[in-house]
Amino acid sequence: MHHVSGAPAAPAHRLGEAVITVTDASGRPLPDTDVAVRQTSHAFTFGNIGFDFIGPANGEDADGSGERLAGLYGELFNTATLPFYWGRFEPERGRPDTERLRRTAEWLRARGIRLKGHPLVWHTVQPEWLLGLPLEEVERLLRARIRREVEGFAGLIDTWDAINEVVIMPVFDNGENAITPLARAKGRIPMIRLAFEEARAANPSATLLLNDFDLSSAYECLIEGVLEAGIRIDAIGLQTHMHQGYWGEEVMLAMVERFARYGLPLHLTETSLVSGHLMPPEIVDLNDYRVDEWPSTPEGEARQAEEIVRHYRSLVSHPAVEAITYWGLTDAGAWLGAPIGLVRADGSPKPSYSALHALIKGEWWLDETVVRTDADGRIAVRGFAGGYEARSGDASVRFDISLLNQQNPIRLIKEAEGLPR
Repeated sequence: MHHVSGAPAAPAHRLGEAVITVTDASGRPLPDTDVAVRQTSHAFTFGNIGFDFIGPANGEDADGSGERLAGLYGELFNTATLPFYWGRFEPERGRPDTERLRRTAEWLRARGIRLKGHPLVWHTVQPEWLLGLPLEEVERLLRARIRREVEGFAGLIDTWDAINEVVIMPVFDNGENAITPLARAKGRIPMIRLAFEEARAANPSATLLLNDFDLSSAYECLIEGVLEAGIRIDAIGLQTHMHQGYWGEEVMLAMVERFARYGLPLHLTETSLVSGHLMPPEIVDLNDYRVDEWPSTPEGEARQAEEIVRHYRSLVSHPAVEAITYWGLTDAGAWLGAPIGLVRADGSPKPSYSALHALIKGEWWLDETVVRTDADGRIAVRGFAGGYEARSGDASVRFDISLLNQQNPIRLIKEAEGLPR
């Protein structure tokens, strides 16, 4: 059988195979027939935040920069995380920003981008109008908020960070909010149950994550408690903001291995690498670091490009990792003002953009390749799991390569006229 292969340097567990038989309309196999095969999508989640597109999607983008940024985005990333921080989403009680977020979700989906919502429950960025209400009322409103968002966006957004940073939630003391007292009164596991059960009831097919930045044994103990309590979580979220420097493959993979033991998919939900000076190592809470200016530098950009390749390559090498979400396409408006973007504030791509592109759309991608069918009219396509298209003349077929390597035979049917006999 004649083979076409993509992603030769990809780990074997990321690759699958599909067999295509080219036939005429009567079902007769067509040997020695040229077939052009190309990849159209990745099954693996290569994500980023989509916060920058709320304005453009709602006609608030007079200079057209949003469309240009979307072009850079879509060339590299297939999934966008949209912001549902309650305090910003519904700053005035009863007036949620539903329509603007819906238009943004539809705008991104029209560009082939999958979607994720973040977060349904968190103790930060909370509405001030919750303060002073009885805990029973806070809980009722929180449950209703979860149902409203998950049910309202079902079909558009079917993946959610159900609850965020629960390890510190009951003891969080960086500002007054109504969720910390509720978490203190209920406990961590009941809070997680609340989030997951309400979201699951609102959209039974949703993928729901537990997400945290505390990757210590405290998070492991919490996960164990959640699973022992019979709460179903679909994936474990791991935050890896590296403003103080890349952790390195050994540290990163040791951490991933600790969380892989639960047998659940791992999502690197928030990851970042700076292209300027590094944050001092003595800073414990990254939010405590404030500088007037944090520029991207040539030396920092070269370092970021080298490290992002190492980072992604090592994570993709681990079979438990299902998703990597980078936390910012551009430096414009980046978290903490840090130069963590892959695109400079002026819209020009950094070396890290090109380096990551060379992996996702180069080494791990099958560009259009022409191969001839064998004596039985067949070709075998091996590549990174995802969507593909095969074309011969005017006939074409779209198909998926899965990680199960158990594809049913795929048929590409050509008109009989003018074909080899």
